[in-house]
Amino acid sequence: MEAVRQELLAAPAALVIANTAMSLWELAALHLSERPPHLQEAQLAIDALSALVEGLAGRLGESERTLRDGLAQIRMGFVQVSNTERTRQAGGSAAP
Repeated sequence: MEAVRQELLAAPAALVIANTAMSLWELAALHLSERPPHLQEAQLAIDALSALVEGLAGRLGESERTLRDGLAQIRMGFVQVSNTERTRQAGGSAAP
């Protein structure tokens, strides 16, 4: 455990935060890919990702642009999946 602790201490905080942010992106994407999608769970992960990326703007180093792009991408995906789900529910059809 001490070796893991030392490794974490040696890593730049921006890198550790970027890795955490990418985990949140992946979590949101997983919830969006479920059939039916878990929209509330995806939204929570997206909100957490947003809090990190937007709350730490200018402090995330070289990963910041990638994180901002990822946040925009997952937000767009959420809107698309939400719209598809709403249409599906309004039509009363079963999920594929």
